[in-house]
Amino acid sequence: MAGSWRTALRIARRESRRARKRTALVLAMIALPVLVLSFLAVSYDMAELTPQERVDRRLGVADAELRWFADTPIDQDEWGESWYPRNGDPEAFSHQATAAEVAALLGPDSRFTELRDEVSLTVQGPEGDENIRGRVLDLTDPLARGLVRFRSGRAPQQPGEVAVSPAALRRLDLRLGSAVATADGTTAYTVVGVVEFPDDLGAVVALHPSAVPRADPQAVSSWLVDVPGSADAALVARLNDRGVVVTTREPNGTGTPARRWLGSVAPGDADDLSTGVLIAGLGLLEVVLLVGPAFAVGVRRRRRDLALVAVAGGDAAQLRRVVLADGVVLGVLGAAVGLLLGVSAAFAGRPLMEQYVFGARLGGYRCWPAALLALGGVAVLAGVLAALAPAWMAARQDVSAGLAGRRTPPSSQTRWLVLGLTLAGGGAALAAYGATQTSAAVILTGLILGELGLVCCTPTLIGVLARLGRLLPLAPRIALRDASRNRAAAAPAICAVMAAVASSVALGGYLASDHVRDASTYQPLLPTGHLLVNPASEARQPTLTQVTAAAREHLGTDAVAPVQGIACATTGNGYCDVTPQLPPEQICPWQPGEVLSAAYRRQARADPRCQIRDTDFYGPSARPLVDDGTALPLLTGADAAVTATAAGVLRSGGVVVTDPRYLHDGRVTVRVTQMDGEVEQPPVTIDFPGYALPAPIGESRLLLSAASARSLGLGLSPAGWVIGATTPPDKDRQERFFMALRPFGSVSLSVEYGAAPSDISPLLLLLAAAAGLITVGAAGIATALAAAEGRAELSTLAAVGAAPAVRRLLAICQAGVIAGLGSVLGIVAGLGTAAIVLFSVNRQYATDWPTPAPYPYLVPWPVLGVLVLVPLVAMLGAGLFTRARLPIERRLD
Repeated sequence: MAGSWRTALRIARRESRRARKRTALVLAMIALPVLVLSFLAVSYDMAELTPQERVDRRLGVADAELRWFADTPIDQDEWGESWYPRNGDPEAFSHQATAAEVAALLGPDSRFTELRDEVSLTVQGPEGDENIRGRVLDLTDPLARGLVRFRSGRAPQQPGEVAVSPAALRRLDLRLGSAVATADGTTAYTVVGVVEFPDDLGAVVALHPSAVPRADPQAVSSWLVDVPGSADAALVARLNDRGVVVTTREPNGTGTPARRWLGSVAPGDADDLSTGVLIAGLGLLEVVLLVGPAFAVGVRRRRRDLALVAVAGGDAAQLRRVVLADGVVLGVLGAAVGLLLGVSAAFAGRPLMEQYVFGARLGGYRCWPAALLALGGVAVLAGVLAALAPAWMAARQDVSAGLAGRRTPPSSQTRWLVLGLTLAGGGAALAAYGATQTSAAVILTGLILGELGLVCCTPTLIGVLARLGRLLPLAPRIALRDASRNRAAAAPAICAVMAAVASSVALGGYLASDHVRDASTYQPLLPTGHLLVNPASEARQPTLTQVTAAAREHLGTDAVAPVQGIACATTGNGYCDVTPQLPPEQICPWQPGEVLSAAYRRQARADPRCQIRDTDFYGPSARPLVDDGTALPLLTGADAAVTATAAGVLRSGGVVVTDPRYLHDGRVTVRVTQMDGEVEQPPVTIDFPGYALPAPIGESRLLLSAASARSLGLGLSPAGWVIGATTPPDKDRQERFFMALRPFGSVSLSVEYGAAPSDISPLLLLLAAAAGLITVGAAGIATALAAAEGRAELSTLAAVGAAPAVRRLLAICQAGVIAGLGSVLGIVAGLGTAAIVLFSVNRQYATDWPTPAPYPYLVPWPVLGVLVLVPLVAMLGAGLFTRARLPIERRLD
């Protein structure tokens, strides 16, 4: 056995040198996915910091990091990344640690400095206000200085100085010595340094501790400390007793060590892992189908050599080994080339990945040997699988025909057709079942089985089409005949096109359906084109006159109205809830969050009181506002007659609702529940004269009059301004309007674009382009291999007087057969897959309550439009890159 494989591998190595072009083609198709995947694997491994690297990045030059989470004893893991109350006691954190308390914990001769992350900072940028992440730390202290890398300048030394990251420098168009002001214009900072935070390469501003007082008593800060000696287990245990989590350079902990799962895969990630494996399996199958024609052509060109091996005593198993050895040799070479290039590209492109992908500095240079070994094994497996069908055919060829150089007529075996239809049907049923269970792994398994079934059916389909080719002109008739004779090469190429097109069409159909479903269930905030302006601060905000002037100048409208919210009569952390009450005859007996039996769900779906949206998880609700009829038409899109009626109700002290279910006997019941700290106040419920808008636009609202709000014990609070426009303003007009208001105060702007705020056409076209690229590639490969295989027949055509253009026309027809047939099969399979998945999902959710909106079945026309043109592109390319002159060869007898 070993000697037979050794001989087969030696023959394969010799054959790879003899057929250099075919070898280069196979190597490219195997090495390319290995290159991409190895690049991603190595980059991911370098991005996943080890515990020691994470600790070194967090500590800098300090001995430990302290985080005070509780006033009761805790336990932590060995690296201080997780903690829990000791003995199950609930944590009790009542204050933020002070420098004096930290000093008392550590004792004399210890140094420490405080760090505060996630400080929100809104500053004025060259194109509007920018939200920048701020970090509060004293960079003049050596302990904090070790966390950053200084690019230029110096550390901030006073409240009015900041250091910025290179990304913030570019984003805000700053340089050393520049001034940057907050959005409200109350504070200005001078840039004195440029620093880089290794864990965040984005826009970051380093602030001096005196610039941001600690206003939130519940905010959690960390402390970098330098202690005499080292931070040992005794210090960690003592600090854990005081509720402090400690991160040290060496693993120390009072709790159970964190459990590490094999391969960093937790039990809950099993479904994601299986989905990833199946997606990789689909990719492997695509590679096998693309590489298979090259091996099939190689076997046909070597049929005399294989026949000589058989005459010399080689059995069928040895013939299979000779062909499979080609797959092993080329798979090993492709894996080696792909891994070498992928690892080199990952190391060379590391700075770009840090800056534009991960946004942080990576860890040490390493290459994840286990993943690379797996990728190499998959590459070899792809080569072997691609050579499997040609090896089986080589072992069954007629020896006499092989010695004479004759073709063996292709046989159409019924069992392969039966197997293919069985796999296709079973895969469709399994995908439908997976859709009902919302299991991506089961759906992908069904798709893989269905694709394998179509692969088994394709040779039979090619044979049927070839028999119909006798009715066609010369060139397409020869192209169909060659595809039928060389089914081992044509079928994998057609299946590769079919798989890519089917995936693109199925995914495109689902995305198009999901987009239309989202648009149909979209709940607008305002009528389309209207804008809502909210002040960022109550202390400093523009006036109605200033907003109106800016809207008139930059948005072309004078329709501006103030929006008044409610103010609760609570203190401290209190809040209030103002809701209209449904009359008893309108209340649904069940709540959306309840778990109901099938019988109760049927009753709820049939009950008119329970016809609510599936997004109303807590039942119907309405946003309370205070208005006198001024903002009502801009908020709801009501016409003049409705507005006049509603304004009359509001002026008389009543309320207006946009949901008619709240109206009973001309009145609306409003309930106010207030929480003052942790004490719930007695609720206040009052019936007011009411009016329900007949056909409002926007979210459900409760519009109170000023008198009704006072009756409920509520005050008024400015909530912003609503602006009416016929169409949504473009980004440039929004920016000009925003900049016009900035001198008067910081505001936020919300624009109502309507039911379809996004366009998925680019995504659909991208899917079609990916499938088209594979289609053109597969057609080009199959056409080139067929041209190389058919040189003798082309010489015969030249000998009998065929015109030179016949060769080019034949190449066009061969590309059309591969690309056209694969595209047609793929479109049919993709539309069928999308229909099965959508039908199954709709059927599953049809028995739920609240009933979600169904997925409509849509044809992704942008995808189909591109895919219909792709075969024409493939045919055009084949015609352009094929020489018209027919080859003339002299035969030696």
